[in-house]
Amino acid sequence: MADAPHVLVADSAGCRLITINRPERRNALGTATMQQIGVSLAEAQSDTDIQVVVLTGTAPAFCAGSDLKELAGLSVAEMCEHEAATAAVARSIGKLDMPVIAAVEGYALGGGCILALSCDLVVSARNVRWAMPEVANGWLPPWGLEALVARVGLVAARSMTWGAFDCDGMEALRLGLADHLSEPGEALSTALAIAARLAALPPHAVSSTKTFFRSLRQDAERLDAAASLQFSRDAGSPAAQAVLARFAGRS
Repeated sequence: MADAPHVLVADSAGCRLITINRPERRNALGTATMQQIGVSLAEAQSDTDIQVVVLTGTAPAFCAGSDLKELAGLSVAEMCEHEAATAAVARSIGKLDMPVIAAVEGYALGGGCILALSCDLVVSARNVRWAMPEVANGWLPPWGLEALVARVGLVAARSMTWGAFDCDGMEALRLGLADHLSEPGEALSTALAIAARLAALPPHAVSSTKTFFRSLRQDAERLDAAASLQFSRDAGSPAAQAVLARFAGRS
């Protein structure tokens, strides 16, 4: 339904569950979706009863990445503005005082992959497809590559960004994309169990830990700006415009 909420929110025992709810668009990250995720995260930050956040997607998958149908209706400048707003929401995850856990099923593609990696902990089902298709579409991913590099290192991050490989959950765990592995259909229950353990710890110590490690990663905004500049150059290319034109006519 067009008027259905793009994000569902539920609280239980100190944990806020945020669920991307666009199954008809494969949970793609459109403008309204990102705005609602951002509001839900900000509300969690201001709620003293919330100790942990879990981010997931409505079945059958976590997130297919950017909403290319929406992007196809925008100018290059408008696309850059949209992606910059998306980047700010993803970076806000690291600024929250509480841990954020991604529970990933099905697939995490492009921006969906990076959104998951922007979380503090990642739970992946064994059969999840992790992939970065942007370069094949004709453009550099415009945000979040610092999060990818932080997890897998520069060389593997470059290879994955080129689309040189996809991987399943088991390989994602080996590479460091994921922190915990679950059976298919159990990523959310696994993430909620981890959330319960974190929520039982002294909140100030959990927050201090996040604050300390955040201080070691201060360059994300600058790198997002640099990537956005490259994206703006790529997005007008014939290859990129051909991909966007295919999505423009989809229902």
